[in-house]
Amino acid sequence: MTDDTKAALPPIPGSVPFIANADTAPAYWMADVLWMVLADGNQTGGRFSLMEQLLPKGSGPGPHKHTWSDETFYMLDGEITLLLGDEIKTARKGDFILVPRNTTHAFRVDSETACFLNGYTPASMEALVIERGTPTTERVLPPKNIGSPPTMRPGMPGRYGMDALPGPDPLRPDGR
Repeated sequence: MTDDTKAALPPIPGSVPFIANADTAPAYWMADVLWMVLADGNQTGGRFSLMEQLLPKGSGPGPHKHTWSDETFYMLDGEITLLLGDEIKTARKGDFILVPRNTTHAFRVDSETACFLNGYTPASMEALVIERGTPTTERVLPPKNIGSPPTMRPGMPGRYGMDALPGPDPLRPDGR
């Protein structure tokens, strides 16, 4: 009798077992959003990152794409409208969204707030939040007077595997 069981793959260097909790994970305020970094590239050997986000009504990025990461969302609460390629969809509590790399996408929060888990494979955007966000110990939306989002110099989004796309935002036809 032969054993066709494959040998287990060894762990990828740099990944270590850990437990993270949204109440104690590093948290940041950036672009009117509370970001809690549950797993970053340093902890996962660069394989993936995971953040929990709390966002106010009307917030969300304009059309963009991630050039080397697949992006995922798992809706914990609220409702968002998404641009996924050429389609406009709605996601609510319990929905899972996959945005493959190089797919044009955007979203807008339609409920008073939305909360979701946001992942990247491989890790990428958490580095932007860690480097450019304002650290906080509070688990609330940022104050309105915290200031504008950090300025991104030309070429900087590419450092995080992101391309902001020119042109109109179909989720914000009024130009907001």
